[in-house]
Amino acid sequence: MQGLTRRQLLKASTAMLIMPLLGGRVSAQSGLEAIAAKAERLDQLRSLVVQQVGQRLFAEAFRGPALDRPANIKSVSKTLVALLTGIAIDRGLLDGPDQRVLPLLDREPFGDARDSLTIGHLLSMQAGLASTSGEHYGEWVTSSDWVDYALTRPLEGRPGGRFIYSTGGWHILGAALSRASGHSLLRLAREWLGNPLDIAIPPWVTDPQGRYLGGNEMAISPLGLARLGELIVNGGQIDGRRVISEGWIQTSWQPRGRSPFSGDQYGYGWFLTRYAGQQAAYARGYGGQMLVVVPDRHLSIAITSDPHRPARSDGHFGDLQALVERIVEAV
Repeated sequence: MQGLTRRQLLKASTAMLIMPLLGGRVSAQSGLEAIAAKAERLDQLRSLVVQQVGQRLFAEAFRGPALDRPANIKSVSKTLVALLTGIAIDRGLLDGPDQRVLPLLDREPFGDARDSLTIGHLLSMQAGLASTSGEHYGEWVTSSDWVDYALTRPLEGRPGGRFIYSTGGWHILGAALSRASGHSLLRLAREWLGNPLDIAIPPWVTDPQGRYLGGNEMAISPLGLARLGELIVNGGQIDGRRVISEGWIQTSWQPRGRSPFSGDQYGYGWFLTRYAGQQAAYARGYGGQMLVVVPDRHLSIAITSDPHRPARSDGHFGDLQALVERIVEAV
């Protein structure tokens, strides 16, 4: 292969990896190469990594940081906090999704519906509390106590009711997880996910009390994100090591609410949908950060995008959904 460009080498290696898996249904030229060409034209997209059955079918940083450099995954962080919660339950540090939140935080009862708030309500974004996201995010993160602010938001429904997208609920969950374990969210992320997966997780934003933000602003490299996807499609094991129980992953994929934005169902930290007729789960972050897992295909797809530009369903996120659909069809 002497004299080939980096892109040509990538195509050649992709072809060698993908052809046995495709079984002749599509050629590398008409399949993944065409998809890669389409991906490269999306000016907001930064990187794409596709893995199947432990094999890396495609990996390229079209722009922005290299594949092995940490990238801000924005609200994909929520899915990581959900995984950490599952590990805490596996280890007996939390009783389970039905455990009440206020006693975990050593908070006095409010005397209203929020006294019944559980771990599961926070995981499914069914806390019933007014959102701290969108137009309310700035006011929330400039408050003196992010947990208190999120807990004292007006009730817009009962816990366990409708889906209300809010990062504040995840910060409450992160604080409860930290208090139950006696360790910071950063330490838990590194020891429970980073170390067994051999991926770097640098420090991220903290609130005025020094608690790491639950549900936003974490950073993982695109290759690390893909490795996390591999852990999930392997049922919670990687390199022969059990990291999280398969039962928790299955519990996380039980529909509990529905996003009013995408229309997709939501479990515990995962949006639930279908691509090319296959059941799939995905994590989504502002700007177009995604981790997609298609269990029956043993397929994971990691996507990073410019974290400073919005990605709406009728814009960049819609383009990414179409891209993922084509990838699932191809492999």
